[in-house]
Amino acid sequence: MSTTAVLRSEWIKMRSVRSVVGSLIAVLVVTLAITLLAFSTVGQAEADNADAEPVFDAFYALNFGQIAAISFGATALSSEFLNGALRISLAAVPRRNLFYAAKVALVGVPALVIGLVTSFSAFLVGQLFMGKYAIDLGEPGALRAAFGGGIYLALMALFAAGLTALLRSAVAVLSLLIPFVLIVSFVVGDVAGGAAQYLPDRAGQLVLHQNPGGSLGPWGGLAVTAAWAAAALLAGWWAIRRRDA
Repeated sequence: MSTTAVLRSEWIKMRSVRSVVGSLIAVLVVTLAITLLAFSTVGQAEADNADAEPVFDAFYALNFGQIAAISFGATALSSEFLNGALRISLAAVPRRNLFYAAKVALVGVPALVIGLVTSFSAFLVGQLFMGKYAIDLGEPGALRAAFGGGIYLALMALFAAGLTALLRSAVAVLSLLIPFVLIVSFVVGDVAGGAAQYLPDRAGQLVLHQNPGGSLGPWGGLAVTAAWAAAALLAGWWAIRRRDA
């Protein structure tokens, strides 16, 4: 079977699973909903704080959008491990490398497209409510943060996809990653200090800061998140290659 045919068949399979499509759409919907709620109520009040970061604060809602991105990556892979679906898939596509590459591509590309749309939309919509505190994409660091935010969402989706291929369970991955990015990462950050910048979420979010502290820098932090995602994808590839269907 050709690469194009495999991509087409996997795309059809992915679109047919409502939870996968729903979680991808939710990346944009949830982020914009939180943006509207937060910026229309407390946006200008928070901008008055002495420690406010106009660029970083503009992407506040990505903290919630990343949960949907993680869910998309996990559910996109987990359907293969239900009711013997993987055996059927590998019977149709015996080349496991090609099969896995197609699955990863169909997570990464849609996640990147939706991630970029989400990141730019969140920034532009939020600034509509900021009045005299509004900034635009010409603000130093803003355009880089908008692009980086979209890439960050895609990397988190790929990170979840790789872990799902390894653990063969979306529930296990979501139970691990969601508490981690919402709670554990902040607790570890308070304890570990500078070492916390190497955690996948903390590192990637450095790109959202106008003047990120630490030794990594904005793109260096994103590279660390990419390394985490690559490690998870390699582990998932090993699992698909070595384990019985």
